[in-house]
Amino acid sequence: MMLIRRGQERGHANHGWLDSFHTFSFADYHDPRWMGFRSLRVINDDRVAPEMGFGMHPHRDMEILTYVLKGSLEHRDSMGNGRVIQAGDVQYMAAGTGVHHSEVNPSAQDWVHLLQIWIVPERRGVSPRYEEKSMAGAASGVLHLIANREGCNGSIAMHQDADLWLGKLSPGDCLSHGLAPGRHAWVHVAEGQLCLNGEVLSAGDAAALTEIEVLQLEGISASQVLVFDLA
Repeated sequence: MMLIRRGQERGHANHGWLDSFHTFSFADYHDPRWMGFRSLRVINDDRVAPEMGFGMHPHRDMEILTYVLKGSLEHRDSMGNGRVIQAGDVQYMAAGTGVHHSEVNPSAQDWVHLLQIWIVPERRGVSPRYEEKSMAGAASGVLHLIANREGCNGSIAMHQDADLWLGKLSPGDCLSHGLAPGRHAWVHVAEGQLCLNGEVLSAGDAAALTEIEVLQLEGISASQVLVFDLA
């Protein structure tokens, strides 16, 4: 079964400095039909104005990943990390027992476009941890493992039985991903347009897949897609 979540149907909040689309219920946007999928709790499609951002604020017991699509983002946290990540970089933070952080657009003129992803951890109270992984040079036409529980093949290790893959597709590129029995997939199109098992998806669109053995992806335009393989 495949259930489509169209981008234009997502929750939307425009605060002037922040233009955000919520795939799942978040903050003032609440839809009982879209409270998350398996362990995946948040995908926020955020655009942040120059020299603006999220001030220092707390999190705990959440796996937080940020993927920068355009621009740059300055991160600071209570663990002592201070970094500026660029387009193509993935940032991971295990909030665990508690951490404070800020995310600010350091540019004086360019907006930053990012995806903010929250995954519910399989256990509470882990030690907070920060990590980065650059996908800027990732080859097109291949699925690249960004994160999973074991941290295998150079991926980020996180506290959940979830595999996060990134695919970059040129027009005509074809990718496939097999789902093991009992696994589920969430596919989110970050940029461009592609075909997923016969359905055309554009930037912001997503799909939940259950009881399906293989995901077939074909690029229609230059595109980026996130594939979550979930328990």
